[in-house]
Amino acid sequence: MSQYHSRKNLDFLLKEVFDFSSLLDLELYRKHNKESVKKLLDIAEDFADEELRPYMVEMDQQEPIIENGSVKVHPQVSKIMKSFGDGGWISATGSELNGGQQLPMMVSSINQFVFGAANYSASVYPYLSAGVVRIIEDHGTEYLKKQIIPKLHSGEWQGAMAITEPEVGNSLAGVETLAEPLDDEGQVFSLKGEKVYISAGDHDGVKNVIHLVLARIKGLDEGEKGLSLFLVPQNRLDSEELNNANGVQVSSLSKKMGSKGLPMVSIIFGHQKECFGYLIGEQGKGLKVILQHMNVARIGVGLGATSIASAAYYSSLQYAQERLQVTLPDDKNKDSSQRKLIEHSDVKRMLLSQKAMMEGSLSLLMQCAYYYDMAKAGREEIKEIYRLTLDLLTPVAKTFPSEAGVKSTSEAMQISGFAGYCKDHPLEQFYREMKIHSIHEGATGIHALDLLGRKIVMGGGIAFRAFTEEVSKTIKKTKLEVIELSKYGERLNDVLFRLQNTTMKLSTMAMKEKKEVFLMDATLYLELFGIVAIGWQWLLQAIPAQIAVNENRQDTFYESKLYTMRFYFEYELPKAESIIARLNSSDKLLLDLNEDHII
Repeated sequence: MSQYHSRKNLDFLLKEVFDFSSLLDLELYRKHNKESVKKLLDIAEDFADEELRPYMVEMDQQEPIIENGSVKVHPQVSKIMKSFGDGGWISATGSELNGGQQLPMMVSSINQFVFGAANYSASVYPYLSAGVVRIIEDHGTEYLKKQIIPKLHSGEWQGAMAITEPEVGNSLAGVETLAEPLDDEGQVFSLKGEKVYISAGDHDGVKNVIHLVLARIKGLDEGEKGLSLFLVPQNRLDSEELNNANGVQVSSLSKKMGSKGLPMVSIIFGHQKECFGYLIGEQGKGLKVILQHMNVARIGVGLGATSIASAAYYSSLQYAQERLQVTLPDDKNKDSSQRKLIEHSDVKRMLLSQKAMMEGSLSLLMQCAYYYDMAKAGREEIKEIYRLTLDLLTPVAKTFPSEAGVKSTSEAMQISGFAGYCKDHPLEQFYREMKIHSIHEGATGIHALDLLGRKIVMGGGIAFRAFTEEVSKTIKKTKLEVIELSKYGERLNDVLFRLQNTTMKLSTMAMKEKKEVFLMDATLYLELFGIVAIGWQWLLQAIPAQIAVNENRQDTFYESKLYTMRFYFEYELPKAESIIARLNSSDKLLLDLNEDHII
């Protein structure tokens, strides 16, 4: 098996940290058991090794092209999509009523992580389709469910999101794509407009692409409240033949820095031919539907970043273990000798830094997946608190792995030196593929504003209190049950207390100062929150690891976990201090600064 992730770590998270088997007791997931989940993961790893990893570099080097107005992708894409469909990976979390597997999100996320670590570009195609399926299941008509979901599940068709428009940026209030009703029921519409940056919006690896398009129904309110959501097929639903193509025209293909195996296109709807679209959900409620989907998609972005970080880590680890350096003679050692690169303290630091960020991020993402599963399938009286806590953690789960991943892959390349910097080494590709994650599905700054400006105060702060209580519960467990970790619990408790005080101060500022003052350093607040959240996850992992060491299980895996936890608390957690100092400062530097001062 290719070494791009640790199966032992995946099993550890599922069984010893989060006890995923408790999810299998819920009514929605009872058709699965521990043995079937293990078999699924075995199959996922074999599939990743055989059909994804061997084409990772090739798909990057043979990037998509436009030919005769259509996008041509690597020929393996059609085989991959069929395999994803046949294996049930696209339908994994879908409802049994629509041919889905009803697999817990936690288990599905683990599989997605394996696919992303093997070949990130390839892993995105089915993930996009699964996202479109979720929206159709929740908001589509029975006709659309019957016509579209089976084809998306099988991998014959592709799902895509067409949201962004030229010149609109992050504000969706300015969407100009228009929709006019064509039937009395208000279900079928004619669309005209242009969308950009659409991943997998057109390619020859499938027979049809189903686009989710945000548009404004002619005559309805302006701004975000007037937006509705539509399903727009590339080819008419009544036929897959090209002579029945819908009015969906690819205008350009973006030349991306990374994830080149996945095309990103711009599309003009209804320009040369009428473009038919089907309303999804209620008129004027499109943005609400999209935002519900985006929470899952954003966690998926964090998962993608973490999977690339995993591949980069194991690549640099292998290099450090194999690369020998000559040690020149000195006063103490008269003869030259060879030593492994991994024996250098600075290399150990960079390796542990990668491991701490990657495994800490994956643990947080599994925590979010658990909350998602409980919000979906848990008891009615507790669903809401899980949903709110997941909502709070989503900006962190998306941005921390994305930002830390850039640093992590940089360190992997640093270890590998010139070799990693060259195109014949995979680290160069990992470095390019990582950056997009801090940009798409909402850039880091947008999520910072969302966290501090909305998520912290929603429901009167109930989600923030729930989060701090969960962290405190873990800290308390170290004090009462695993005393070897109590000093780390105390250190995390101190930073948590200061996060609470800083949050309270900023919340008070929001009532007294202008909004710009309150949100001036929102990105720093998000960074602070992420440091605390990952510290919590490392303490959570350290508990079963310490118990295993105490029971003398003779497994260096658990010792490795404890060393990495210690590294995080010694090297990363202290970074919270400088951020807290800045957030508590009264200096309004960024607001006092104007354009002339920057030039």
